[in-house]
Amino acid sequence: MSEKERVQIISEVLARQNKEDEEEKLTDDEEPRVCGVCGDLANGYHFNALTCEGCKGFFRRNIKRSNQLRCLFLNKCVITKNSRRSCQACRMRKCQAIGMCKDMVMSDEKVQERRVQIKKNKMLNSPVELSFQQEKRIQELLFGHRSTFDSAFSRFSSFRPMDRNILPVNTHKQTASKLFNPLTECPRNGCSTASKSTTEPTSSPSATSCSSSSSCFHSSIKKQEHHIRNDAENRCVFTALPHVADLTTYMIQNVISFSKSLQDFRSLTMGDQISLLKGATFEIMQIRFNMVFNSKTSTWECGHITYCIDDAVRAGFQPCLLEPLFRFHHTLRTLGLQEEEYVLMQAMSLFSPGDGRSSAVHPSPCQDQISN
Repeated sequence: MSEKERVQIISEVLARQNKEDEEEKLTDDEEPRVCGVCGDLANGYHFNALTCEGCKGFFRRNIKRSNQLRCLFLNKCVITKNSRRSCQACRMRKCQAIGMCKDMVMSDEKVQERRVQIKKNKMLNSPVELSFQQEKRIQELLFGHRSTFDSAFSRFSSFRPMDRNILPVNTHKQTASKLFNPLTECPRNGCSTASKSTTEPTSSPSATSCSSSSSCFHSSIKKQEHHIRNDAENRCVFTALPHVADLTTYMIQNVISFSKSLQDFRSLTMGDQISLLKGATFEIMQIRFNMVFNSKTSTWECGHITYCIDDAVRAGFQPCLLEPLFRFHHTLRTLGLQEEEYVLMQAMSLFSPGDGRSSAVHPSPCQDQISN
């Protein structure tokens, strides 16, 4: 047997095997499916019937119309792929005959909502690609943040001490709505109030002989005594105020340094820079404090010093400020933000207009890029 004959036999065997394999794979389910209305190739079940895309759209559009369709040829038109557009009445009648259901057609509002939801899902599932300019902006923000914020607070030194013996630190189990009120719950046992010998006026013969003329004098002395006692109580309650003032000064200096590291901020006039810092410094401070906030213990872990809500009470802050501030830190911390997200929040707070900003400050290109 020659080589040519051998190759021909092998080719015939392979062709026969391929044909048998195709016949075995071909089943009833894989046979071409036709539209029950016009006989065109169907692409699935629509409104409870196997139809093509054209008949699906035709049924959805015309089932909502109030006017009734009429046939000009005694309702006996044959609907095929080529003649399906010639008579809408017969085509609609055949759609209903094969089981297409009107109740399964969504309203225009629901269709729009579904399209919006599909678009949102695509946006969420698709990876976010930043432009070169956005990447550069984020790197600038990260560099400025890392050079001006130390989570270990190693540069925070030479501060005045804080006396925590006046108001014992609680177990942090009380909620923010039950915060300590220094005006109504000041502990008196630790306060060093002034003694009577130094605050009460000493009586004299002249005072007793002219009681009627000195009544105003005694009233004035009592008012001074009351103010001295209140000052003594305030001194014992707000024992953390000097320390918190030092901490606030340290944080403000870092916020200013962070702002000065941004090119868009430096391009503004001095007046605009001051206006932006006035409105955003407190917000940026709280965003940075949130990065060291422990939601489990409700404490701020600032390196070698750990602060609790009672320390703010010792500094004189009132519950009207502490309650929403406490909730803010708990809520923001539960989001589990990354460093880049914290940095973007600081930049948005700095460049966004709001209370305390000057009306002359115009939105910068940095604000639009960060918001987008």
